[in-house]
Amino acid sequence: MPLSSNLRGALFMVIAMAAFTFNDTLTKLAAQSANIGQILLVRGLFASALIAVLAWHQGALKGVRDYLHPMVLLRLFAEIFATLSFLSALPHLPLANISAVLQALPLAVTMGAALFLGEGVGWRRWLAIAVGFSGVLIIVRPGFEGFNVFSLLALVSVGFCALRDLATRQIPSHVPSLFVSTATSIAVTLTGAATLVPFGGWAPMSGDVVGYVAGAAVLLLFGYQFVIMAMREGEVSFIAPFRYTALIWAISLSIVVFGDIPDLPMIAGASLIVASGLYSLYRERVVGKGRPAASSTSPAMSPDGM
Repeated sequence: MPLSSNLRGALFMVIAMAAFTFNDTLTKLAAQSANIGQILLVRGLFASALIAVLAWHQGALKGVRDYLHPMVLLRLFAEIFATLSFLSALPHLPLANISAVLQALPLAVTMGAALFLGEGVGWRRWLAIAVGFSGVLIIVRPGFEGFNVFSLLALVSVGFCALRDLATRQIPSHVPSLFVSTATSIAVTLTGAATLVPFGGWAPMSGDVVGYVAGAAVLLLFGYQFVIMAMREGEVSFIAPFRYTALIWAISLSIVVFGDIPDLPMIAGASLIVASGLYSLYRERVVGKGRPAASSTSPAMSPDGM
């Protein structure tokens, strides 16, 4: 039985979150000896080269002038500011903690989809999102530890990510996802070059750091592609909660790579987040039986496929 467009989008989102979290892990390791500008520039050079070759091979760079839609440009600028604010916070927060802060994104995107895109969001789905967000609050515990400037930067990144995802949904179907990914990667790379001096200038990079950044670039390529495919596949308000899976990846990598053992509130909050995602999946299966499959807004797989 073929998956509905919503379930395909959810699967793409889970894959994207895994790629982004592994990318964050390698980036955090690189940030121990390299500054943000260096990481953006070097990682971007690897990622841009890889994705540009893939986009060219798939024919996604033909007719570039026809692809320069305002929503593509809005998404590009939102990605730049989201990346800058996130990378500014990443070296100063545990991986699991910053991932927990970013889990506010599905709530922000869901509200935006309901308010600005006119998507119908039933009370059960709102309740599931609220439960997941309460899990985030349990993990972050603002009443006990408070938010420092780096937590605030992570929240700023959430706002720009929400804008990016809503803009992605409004990109016309004739614009290939690979073109959007290529333009975004190049723009972020140029941002790294422009911010190199303000962030401390160039410093020698060891072979290990170069390896971390190169690996992050490959993972970024997969993340960009799959998150764009996810947000264009089905309803934003359904797909967005599956960003919660990033927290599961982050907790696992925090233990394995950085030796950070989650405490009881972290486990309790993560359990609520997972439960909300599973319930959203269950509701989609129940509701989906009574309606025809939604048509995809994405272009044909030839320019988009990996």
